[in-house]
Amino acid sequence: MGVKIVELLKPTQISIDDLSGKTIAVDAPNHLYQFLTTIRSIDGTPFTDSNGNITSHLIGLFTRATSLITKNIKLVYVFDGKTPELKHKELQKRQQAKQEAQRKYEAALQEGNTEDTKKYAGRFARLTQEMTLQSKELLDGLGIPYVDAAGEAEAQAAHMAMKGEAYAVSSQDADTLLFGAPRLVRNLSITGKRKKTGRLGAVTVSPEIISLAHTLESLGITQEQLIAMGMLIGTDYNPGGIKGIGAKKALEIVKSTKDINRVFAHAGWENHFTEKWQEIYELFSKPALNTDYQISWRPVDSEKTVSLLCGQHSFSEERVRKTLHAINPYPTQKGLQDYI
Repeated sequence: MGVKIVELLKPTQISIDDLSGKTIAVDAPNHLYQFLTTIRSIDGTPFTDSNGNITSHLIGLFTRATSLITKNIKLVYVFDGKTPELKHKELQKRQQAKQEAQRKYEAALQEGNTEDTKKYAGRFARLTQEMTLQSKELLDGLGIPYVDAAGEAEAQAAHMAMKGEAYAVSSQDADTLLFGAPRLVRNLSITGKRKKTGRLGAVTVSPEIISLAHTLESLGITQEQLIAMGMLIGTDYNPGGIKGIGAKKALEIVKSTKDINRVFAHAGWENHFTEKWQEIYELFSKPALNTDYQISWRPVDSEKTVSLLCGQHSFSEERVRKTLHAINPYPTQKGLQDYI
């Protein structure tokens, strides 16, 4: 879902070429969910292989990653670790919404209502553990590194960007900024178009970048106030936020009430949540992090990639090999032994 502060942000439109030579830490679950909900057939059903296994996530990951590699962009994917306890309420809410969407989809399918099947099809997409493992296997084949977070992928990716290991974090959600990412890249796509759930066509989008420093300066607030503002509006840890407080009202509160403690007292936090605000605040300011990881890019393993995509999931071998032949993302320097 993500925190709803986008309307206050001032993104700068960029081209993919502007990211050439830079390393981008990708919020893997965010991207994979996007593929699962939008890469679908005309009736809304996901793409599958000859055995009926969903392949939308692999199609999206392979297509996007290889396209970005040809633009000289280095990618490192970050996957979720253990879900924070305070997020379980939001996950249960999402699960109920998915079940309801699936019920409506199946009803529309029986009635032959194609408009409603398209409308509800992507709303009950699920990213399974098997899909995550398949995605990691594909990244291994492409020579692209990935990191398993201790907790939230967004927090880990933000940490890596703060350390200078990545130029920016790629995600559609603004939560990354609350975790301290210096830059957020949205709409990271070569095509300039993005399909939306429940629609036949695609909307035209451009990659955009949001600077944390510029955001704080333009809003006239600190990082601490940004976190507080997000919490007032509502995060995955306190869904819905405080009733009656939207982005603009939250900004007004944090700017007029400088002390963080007074912000939540003024907003009546205790009247809306049983959890102490400090618990949620620390999930953003001191998130669980994996500090034991290495990032290194390797040559493409064509046979491993072909085995996964074509041998196991019915991809066109000719197309896959053609794409793999076109990319040489991180060439290794040849030594004397290579010429002997």
